[in-house]
Amino acid sequence: MSFAPSSIRAQEPGNGPYIKADGDGIIEPGENETAELARASQNPVASLISLPFQNNTNFGFGPGDDIQNVLNIQPVIPFDLSGNWNLITRTIAPVIYQPEVEEGQGDEFGLGDINFTAFFSPKKPYKGVIWGAGPIFVFPTASDEKLGTEKWSAGPSAVALTIQGPWLYGALINNVWSFAGDDDREDVNAMLIQPFVNYNLPEGWYLTSSPIITANWEADSNNTWLVPLGGGIGNQPINTQIQAF
Repeated sequence: MSFAPSSIRAQEPGNGPYIKADGDGIIEPGENETAELARASQNPVASLISLPFQNNTNFGFGPGDDIQNVLNIQPVIPFDLSGNWNLITRTIAPVIYQPEVEEGQGDEFGLGDINFTAFFSPKKPYKGVIWGAGPIFVFPTASDEKLGTEKWSAGPSAVALTIQGPWLYGALINNVWSFAGDDDREDVNAMLIQPFVNYNLPEGWYLTSSPIITANWEADSNNTWLVPLGGGIGNQPINTQIQAF
């Protein structure tokens, strides 16, 4: 993923040496409409309705080294709270193909647990930093017990980002704890950290890396962290990218 803070000036072919775009999703006087919408489509706290699709294919999954596939449908809907604040809602609905994990169980396809985040975000950056913070909720919506936790969970979430020349970087973090659900299932205490860095290239191309680092605090100490490494490439104005980890 990639984002853009206020007062960004980015070079674009065919539009003179520099154009102005702040990535907030609002076309203001002096801003280039194409560049503004392109940057806003990458900004998680922009005032812009969007419907991203993220497909994750995981190789070597389970004891049979099979392939798991997770399609995340992620509608983003902003709300104008006041002259200074927005509320940005982001829902993630995972559609999962799960290969057989234990012999005799078979594979499974269906909906996983839906999570919902509400970021309260100031409309203007603070010293060049765009940020948002608010609650995250995880609902036990999985169509099969193998595709979810069967727990209700909640916790805090925050995101912050900035830009320096062609470089753009920041991070998203959240932690959820279960508070209700099936007593026979394990409790949930899990953290997610997603650092991201982009290097913008001519013609709308950019290099990107946004690994999803997770920590399961209920797991054994030697199996708590999952830290992938990798990256990929993307293109604007329709924000399309591919990464490998």
